[in-house]
Amino acid sequence: MATVITEECINCGACEPECPNTAIYEGGAQWELNGATTPAIKDDLYYIVPDKCTECVGFFDQEQCAAVCPVDCCIPDPNIPETDEVLIERARVLHPDQTFGAEYPSRFRKG
Repeated sequence: MATVITEECINCGACEPECPNTAIYEGGAQWELNGATTPAIKDDLYYIVPDKCTECVGFFDQEQCAAVCPVDCCIPDPNIPETDEVLIERARVLHPDQTFGAEYPSRFRKG
């Protein structure tokens, strides 16, 4: 599942710099992928672009936005269920210059 920022967000911005995929944007900000700019998903709150979110799979064993969120509003989106395999493939596409070995970090492999 892509991570989503819920309405409880206080717009502190702590999450944005933590994302390894630059998938988090301030409300109202346009987002970019593959050179194309797209209108904001939300106008009033920070948001996560599902096409860029890997739930930090390939980078960390926990979503970094959730780890720093002071109000616990970064959660897996129940409307967009995705598997570990889908998320690591997205990481590979987003970061073609990086190698993700067989033991890449993933919240799916946690404890």
